[in-house]
Amino acid sequence: MSLDAATVRRVATLARIRVEDAEVEKLQQELNGILGWIEQLNEVNTDGVEPMAGGSPLPASAMPMREDAVTDGGIAEKVLANAPDREGEYFGVPKVVE
Repeated sequence: MSLDAATVRRVATLARIRVEDAEVEKLQQELNGILGWIEQLNEVNTDGVEPMAGGSPLPASAMPMREDAVTDGGIAEKVLANAPDREGEYFGVPKVVE
């Protein structure tokens, strides 16, 4: 599969990326190169290869679950000990008005 200049411009528009006319050809070559690598990966024989889940050889059911509980908090003094400015239990930041 190869992309033409119009498709590159369309992809850039969808991605909300401004592409100058001079950059279209270079971007077209780069995207076609990426698509070439993907096509090459699709040709790899993966018969008999078990799919991985998260990179762990253990099944997802064997992964230990932790309790969903807050384990920090209540340590505002430690957190703000080196703050350059603070307002109560919060970081103080300069007001920005443009």
